[in-house]
Amino acid sequence: MITCFNLRLIALKIIILAGGIFFSGSLRAQNADSVFISRVAHEILNSGVGYEHLRHLTKKIGARLSGSAAITKAEDWGYEVLKQSGADNVFRQEVLTPNWKRGGKDEVLLLQNGKVLKSLSCLALGNSVGSGKNGIKAPVIEVSSFDELEARKDEIKGRIVFYNYPFKNELVRTFEAYSDAAKYRSTGPSRAARYGAVGVVIRSMSHGANNFAHTGGTRYDTAYPKISALALGLEDADWLSRQLQSDKNFQLLLRSYGSFLPDALNYNIIGELKGTVNSDTYITIGGHLDSWDVGEGAHDDGAGIVQTIEVLNVLKKLNYKPRHTLRFVFFANEENGVRGGDKYAELAKKNNEKHLVAIESDAGGFTPRGFSTTGNAIQISKMQQWLPLLFPYGITEIKAGGSGVDIGPLKTVLGTPGIGYIPDSQRYFDLHHAHNDVFEAVNRRELELGAVCMAALIYLLDKYGL
Repeated sequence: MITCFNLRLIALKIIILAGGIFFSGSLRAQNADSVFISRVAHEILNSGVGYEHLRHLTKKIGARLSGSAAITKAEDWGYEVLKQSGADNVFRQEVLTPNWKRGGKDEVLLLQNGKVLKSLSCLALGNSVGSGKNGIKAPVIEVSSFDELEARKDEIKGRIVFYNYPFKNELVRTFEAYSDAAKYRSTGPSRAARYGAVGVVIRSMSHGANNFAHTGGTRYDTAYPKISALALGLEDADWLSRQLQSDKNFQLLLRSYGSFLPDALNYNIIGELKGTVNSDTYITIGGHLDSWDVGEGAHDDGAGIVQTIEVLNVLKKLNYKPRHTLRFVFFANEENGVRGGDKYAELAKKNNEKHLVAIESDAGGFTPRGFSTTGNAIQISKMQQWLPLLFPYGITEIKAGGSGVDIGPLKTVLGTPGIGYIPDSQRYFDLHHAHNDVFEAVNRRELELGAVCMAALIYLLDKYGL
């Protein structure tokens, strides 16, 4: 049986056998690139610094939501690490960020005849309003989709809506399943409030075989009341659904304490390696320094931060002199505002900067699989010619698609093509935005291989352009 993976292998072998006319048509250049990338891999896989940096970021600093004391500590740490790693210039960009606080222990209790039947695994959605001092107690109505919500809109008033919409397991690319389901988290509360709902619980954005609840941002429509919204662990979401099949008269009691304080002052942390030929043209590589306030933010996005550090570190160790100026950016506030990415693009435009390309790692520290890009067909074709050089380290595809939330504004403001690093995603949503996104969930070898691929692509983009 020929699998999709085998077909990609066959295609790559055809490219290799075709003669090596990848970028300049020079076999000598191809060999030199292969040798340099091999040196990058040898250095990272034998003497990498990223894993220990991740240990410090997660264990000494931990969860770091915008506006928290922990994110300030992380910014100071990141500034010093970039200096110690040999950046020619390190600086901060001021960013005013949302300052949401969870405020207490979230609770969802199932009541039967006024008595607590079970406490369900839950987390308030980020940016959600609190339930008030006494909580919210009301009958619950389960819906499987927005279509069902519309069909039953006359039943919603005075109830707590339970959105029980699962990930589509047939979507092998799990970010597609996430994109499909995330609308219930982002707009579900306001859509329920439109018909008089007093609260919302949702099935967590996950397909993990566990009962961890997953938080994540919600967005309120100002046309409707803001109502408290929480996510349930999958096992408890399934359990609640089964109970509601037999008895429609259960009540839920929601307790949450979320609120906003005035905006906080945070920073994008930026290090540079100055270019030797086109020093006024930038290549950006980065991830986001903030995380949600649960877990340790190890995969999301500690992995992207330490891979960025690893790229800087290895290029300095190998005495690489970039043609373009390389920017290593720890973005502020990806999780609940994207204000770091917006500020970076705003200042790039204000300062008339030229940006060749931007790369972000924000999909976890798992085994390398590929890159996706917002570049045009010609740019994608050029990068695909580099696949034989990247294939030994796990990269099997370079395709059209998204890039990264933080570098998206560069595309909007300056037209800069973005590239997103794609690791294997099958385990990512087991821990995304949850208590189990911790250092111990990151495999050192996988993390380092991702850094190898990032450094290799940076090298090729810097040498051959886009």
